[in-house]
Amino acid sequence: MTRPMTRRLPPLAALRAFEAAARLGRMTAAADELCVSPGAISRQVRQLEQHLGLPLFAGTKARPTLTAAARTLQPALTQAFEQIHEAVRSLGDAHEGPLDVACFSTFTVKWLIPRLFDFHAHHPGIEVRLRTTDTGTDAAHEGCDLLITAITHDSGEALADNETSLPLFAEYLGPVMSPAMAGRLQQPEDLASLPLLHTRGRRNAWDLWAASMDMAPPAAAGPVYEHYYFTLEAALRGLGAAVAPWHLVMDDVQAGRLLAPFGFTASGYRYLALRRSTAVQTRLDIFCNWLQAQARAMPEAPAVQGISITHAGNFAATPKNRC
Repeated sequence: MTRPMTRRLPPLAALRAFEAAARLGRMTAAADELCVSPGAISRQVRQLEQHLGLPLFAGTKARPTLTAAARTLQPALTQAFEQIHEAVRSLGDAHEGPLDVACFSTFTVKWLIPRLFDFHAHHPGIEVRLRTTDTGTDAAHEGCDLLITAITHDSGEALADNETSLPLFAEYLGPVMSPAMAGRLQQPEDLASLPLLHTRGRRNAWDLWAASMDMAPPAAAGPVYEHYYFTLEAALRGLGAAVAPWHLVMDDVQAGRLLAPFGFTASGYRYLALRRSTAVQTRLDIFCNWLQAQARAMPEAPAVQGISITHAGNFAATPKNRC
């Protein structure tokens, strides 16, 4: 039997450091991903270059570029590490490990967690482990079984290998505020008299909503919050008006804690779940079926000035720009 030529392979740590640096484009980003210092990444890359007798990076430290050899090596390493990761996960999944679900932080707090009691009540033997992500449309790179994310209607983003897309609902945006603050308004233009709350990741949300209403953007300024759930809490406490997605505020609107006097319009985004092939198919099937049932059960967003808004699965409104 022929023994594998493992002695000729470079150190695994050097390969891992190079793969992360080449894929992410920066030594510092690779250091963050691997939980080491940038200096450690640089040393591992130099060790790999010495082993191969080839340069892998050119350019400056501030703007490194990949050499031809690096462009050949990086995709092969990325695929190999993903295969290793998948094999290890499959072994763990065979022993009925938890389902790993990743989604936006505010979506987790305002939409998913309030509904998980129902899932656990019907499926007490299935553990769901949640974590947050604010970027990405690749469940494998997120290291999860299911990734809940949002894309524009016309994005046309291709799915990763071994990944299936499950539609959930379209997103609708509208201004919300406390009941006391809503009492000051008679028409949408009156919003300019209120403090307008903003979220750092969607700074142009007010402009997009105003465009959907064929009105000039409100000129009033207001605080900028890091996360949507900060913005929504500020609106609940009467600190100002916020443009918010219906699915994040519908529970508060239905309970009367927030008012949406001018309804909601399509934002151009749609939510979907990206599931990848794992060994926990049965339990993942159960969770995905439950998730889609919860999406179908959502009440429709209040229409704007009598304009009918169709159910979440039917994207009748014209998509707007990305926000």
